Amino acid sequence: MPKSEAQTQDIRPLHILFLNLMPKKIETETHFLRILSNSPMQIELELLHIKEHESKNTPREHIKSFYRKFSEVKDHKYDGLIITGAPLGQIAFEDVSYWPQLQEIMTWSKTNVTSTMYICWAALAAAWHFYGIKKYVLTEKKFGVFMHQIHQPHHPILRGADDQFWAPHSRYGAISVEDIKQHPELELIADSEEAGPYLFASRDQRSFFVLGHAEYDPVNLKAEYERDISAGIDTQIPENYFPDNDPTRQPMVRWRSHGNLIFSNWLNYFVYQKTPFKRQNIGTVYE
Repeated sequence: MPKSEAQTQDIRPLHILFLNLMPKKIETETHFLRILSNSPMQIELELLHIKEHESKNTPREHIKSFYRKFSEVKDHKYDGLIITGAPLGQIAFEDVSYWPQLQEIMTWSKTNVTSTMYICWAALAAAWHFYGIKKYVLTEKKFGVFMHQIHQPHHPILRGADDQFWAPHSRYGAISVEDIKQHPELELIADSEEAGPYLFASRDQRSFFVLGHAEYDPVNLKAEYERDISAGIDTQIPENYFPDNDPTRQPMVRWRSHGNLIFSNWLNYFVYQKTPFKRQNIGTVYE
């Protein structure tokens, strides 16, 4: 594009807030930054953490340098919000130390964020907080890469997707497909016969719930498996991940194209195309 044309482009950056609940925050940041950077849109990412929760797996200096507290951002408006998962699937929401502040942030997003994406445990938490959909604890971790079917083939969040796609799961928490289908404010977009619900959304298309990990890099599940084995945990080999189910072999990546697609579609159709040009109008009007 010539400089003269570029100077007339009236397009502002998208401001995305990223609430990182994972223990290894730097690793999680990297996963999401890589997948979000595949979009041609200009993105400014702000990192947010829960002030009551001190990370044991991330240097305090890193948190202090790059993360903000909710009190520092709550008076601002954001085009998008991503809330990550957390290894809390076996714990009741009310027993999580930072549950009250997470509830406050989720409620705040309704008036201060154009579109929110909840990942894995955060999707379970938001389904309970907003819609009263119960979380079930699995007797065995849902662990591996699973095939999924699309129920809403014309939904823009999966525009360009194949009829079936692979995606990783790693969780002890689950919700019922029927509970999603029966709720009038929600629509089930994709699920798996083996892993259950994967992607659902609010009908106003401002909230998306992803129960898997499209953002995972090739060795995430391998690292989780080896960590559990080293800790003496009787864990199963992640399904459909190692060739011939042999953990000594290099994992097979089946989900990269889907991961790039779902995040680029979210940024395009539900953030960029929905958010007001004037950020102060977010939550009140959509141009």
